[in-house]
Amino acid sequence: MRNANSSSSSLIHEEQRAVKWFLILFYLSSVFYDLFYYFFYKKYILNLEPGLPGSFGYVYYFLMFAFLPAAYFFKKSGKTSSIKYMFISAYLIFSIVNDSIYYLGTDLDYQTGNVVEIFIVLFTPMFVNLNFFKFVFLGMILKYLFIGLLLQTSAVLFPVTLLLVLSAIAYVLLNRFIGYLQAFKSSYDEQLSGIVKGIIATIELKDPYTKGHSERVAKYACSLAVATGKYKKEELNAFHYACLLHDIGKVNIPDKILMKPGRLTDEEFDIIKTHPQVGVEAIKKVSSLENSIDVIKSHHERWDGKGYPEQLIGEDIPFLARVVSIADAFDAMTSSRSYRSALPVEEAYKRIIDGKGTQFDPKLVELFKTVYPDWVKYHENYDWSKNLSFQNK
Repeated sequence: MRNANSSSSSLIHEEQRAVKWFLILFYLSSVFYDLFYYFFYKKYILNLEPGLPGSFGYVYYFLMFAFLPAAYFFKKSGKTSSIKYMFISAYLIFSIVNDSIYYLGTDLDYQTGNVVEIFIVLFTPMFVNLNFFKFVFLGMILKYLFIGLLLQTSAVLFPVTLLLVLSAIAYVLLNRFIGYLQAFKSSYDEQLSGIVKGIIATIELKDPYTKGHSERVAKYACSLAVATGKYKKEELNAFHYACLLHDIGKVNIPDKILMKPGRLTDEEFDIIKTHPQVGVEAIKKVSSLENSIDVIKSHHERWDGKGYPEQLIGEDIPFLARVVSIADAFDAMTSSRSYRSALPVEEAYKRIIDGKGTQFDPKLVELFKTVYPDWVKYHENYDWSKNLSFQNK
């Protein structure tokens, strides 16, 4: 499965845009508010000496602007999602230090209420990230509780109350955004599922002897992928579609070869071996299916380099293609074809074990042993009646 597929690239791009606009709006609102309040309002309305409160106020601004090069570095390093957490952490720390230095040990009444904090809370839904919202909310509350304990003042109750109200509004907005995204995702998944099922139905009409093959391979392969513990639910869903489409290139194979009851000639087998590349050509321009390419192209590669179409060796073979290779072989052996009857599952198991280090990834073969009982149970409970009548002969 490709890491840089269109879906993940789009998400990264949107995250980068959200971070960029969040920082731009933060600095604009912070600078304009402080310029207005501490310079214009103090001088012309309150008739006071203009300037930021305390000497650290200027240090605070220097440190906050010094964060921007760090944000740029993290963006270039592909750690965009970390920027917003680091930024909020820096803001909270500098804000606490600023308030502590200015008020601690003085008789001044604690006053706060920078408009930028209203912005921070209300704009957290733009990331559509519940964990980030919780981080901001708890960080702001803890900041004021700490200041209240440090300065022994109840004046922090007002900003805490205001934060609770604003956070409630932000939470409602965030939940609506999440709800809309989930509805859109469900609709998209249903449409993609329909497209894939239509393609699979076309393949099965072309080659009825493999009816149900893609479905079973997807079941076996996803089971093995889950056992690796490497993949999230969304990644497994995408992998499931890739498994269903792994033989899509067979639509280009002539019927007389695809359904030949006897042994294939070398020339005929060479034609069969074109189906992975044909499958890639069939879907490479379909953005919603492009993360199936590695599986479609490389599921017939062998660990020893004797596979096709590229004779890849060992770990040069995409990992999930290696997973499908085992699932594909198991189902091919345990289901009937035009030229032979199905093998017993015990024999298929033995052949996969024997293929360790030659045809199959040795580590995946060891993992296959752990999921094999589940594969047998699925095989035994599978409704073979929806396949060809000779299946169980």
